[in-house]
Amino acid sequence: MKKSELFLPKVEAQPDNMLFRFSLGQALYEEGNSAAAIPHLQRCADSREDWMLPRILLGKALLQNGDTAAAGPTLKAALQLAIIQHHDDPAAELREIIADLS
Repeated sequence: MKKSELFLPKVEAQPDNMLFRFSLGQALYEEGNSAAAIPHLQRCADSREDWMLPRILLGKALLQNGDTAAAGPTLKAALQLAIIQHHDDPAAELREIIADLS
């Protein structure tokens, strides 16, 4: 069973549970289904201004889906959160991804 198959019924039963929704989006992304992951990760990112991880995965999913224009601002927002929250490894990874966009 795919991880996304575990979380899909949970999201359907509790659509406002952002932890279930994030887990579904993350699973879809990890399974290579970035297009399906995007709306779930976007909703999570929109739910909290300080939630860095959905923004990172959303930016990566947008890149995989070919939407560089949307990915750039999303990844930059994630980088700012990584810096503010002192997450050094994600910040370094985000800097590399953003540099590759230029």
